[in-house]
Amino acid sequence: MMTTTDYEHGVVPQDQRKSWLSIATVWIAIGIDLSGAFLGVALASGMAFWPAIAATVLGSLLLGLLAMGCAYVGASTGLSSAMISRAVFGKVGGAILALAISVSLIGWFAVQAGFFGANAQIAFAEFTGIDVPVQIFTGVGAVLMALTAFWGYRAINRLSALAVPLLLLLLLVGVIVAFAVNGASGLDAPVEQTITFGGAVSLVMGIFILGVVLAPDMARWARTPKQAMIAGFVGFFFGNSIIIVVSILLARIMDGTELMAIFFALGLGGVAVVVLILAQWTTNTTNLYSAGLSFAAISKRFDRRMVTAVLGVIGIIIGVIGAADYFVPFILVIGIIIAPYGGVYLAAFFTGRRGPRWAHGAAVPTADGWSIAAWVVGILVAVATTNPADGPGFGWFTLTTISALDGLIVGFLVYLALVPLRRKVEPDAAASAPASAEPSRLDDPARLDDGVSA
Repeated sequence: MMTTTDYEHGVVPQDQRKSWLSIATVWIAIGIDLSGAFLGVALASGMAFWPAIAATVLGSLLLGLLAMGCAYVGASTGLSSAMISRAVFGKVGGAILALAISVSLIGWFAVQAGFFGANAQIAFAEFTGIDVPVQIFTGVGAVLMALTAFWGYRAINRLSALAVPLLLLLLLVGVIVAFAVNGASGLDAPVEQTITFGGAVSLVMGIFILGVVLAPDMARWARTPKQAMIAGFVGFFFGNSIIIVVSILLARIMDGTELMAIFFALGLGGVAVVVLILAQWTTNTTNLYSAGLSFAAISKRFDRRMVTAVLGVIGIIIGVIGAADYFVPFILVIGIIIAPYGGVYLAAFFTGRRGPRWAHGAAVPTADGWSIAAWVVGILVAVATTNPADGPGFGWFTLTTISALDGLIVGFLVYLALVPLRRKVEPDAAASAPASAEPSRLDDPARLDDGVSA
């Protein structure tokens, strides 16, 4: 019998928590996707082999360290990213952020479904010689992804547990066969350097940075904060680096520019199809899962599974009609809005984790102006540092070269800078809820054991 509630309005009970390895497996499954494969090929053709590997390791290491902090918050509170936003920004601010997260993730769900469909069509045509409309592959793939998202974290966890060992085995087979066919001479072949080392590190971090910010959605299932930190580091370090490293190796050895085509050139067409299906399925299902989780947090009247079903239908329609690409600039804007939130909630938690806002059943303010101010400054900096060629922004200056990370860091620092002033203005803030607080609860104990058997 499987409990199907995901505790979207409250805390994950201790008896439902999972091991660190179980949670790390989910993040590794999310990290192994076609975006990482394309990035690996780009790095292989734009810089020398060992610097490309070093940039991948460093970028993934930084992601892993950052994920440890975000995962700690999720496991310590037991709350999703959207519910944490209520504690940090208040009812209104939390609802706005939850809506932004939902729209962003459903957009990416549609984009990734379309991406899957296009690559599946090519792979199927290579494998069978039959040309099937791309909409068929997009629709079928998106439905599979939506089904596991509908059933929730436990279904995603089981899918990941099955998919990750198989994916790792198939990727290893590809590398071994490639070495056997062409040897290692291609690793040291000269290439024109078009990507700097710092730029490569930025690219490696950029493809998974929002996943770090939303880490509490998975980390809240950890048995202890320590296990969540271990899972966060292992999951993001290995999850982000594995597919990039494999793609760099295969692109160099085979002198190819497309991972699926490389597998077919090696006579591993079946492997290519399985990798394509599992990699995108395990990654994209979590986009829809977190979208539903966030939207449901806006109101206790919303049931996560019902919301997930509705959002899934919307995402499938957008993906099938091929409209997803038109939403990318809009989604990038929302990403800039979401990223600084990670820095703000980290600062808010670590400077006031014993405060009333994190207590079970705590009253939440209608809006927390201090947190919102730090969030807004982070957003403005992220917009200012975004190169217009890379997305919506002005490119006035650079900090880390990753605009999302810029916003996160600035949001964190601004919140810390405001803490002394806040304590002077609100001397009783640490001892009691803000005066504007309403009797709205962060979690509802009555829901903690309301699992539905299936």
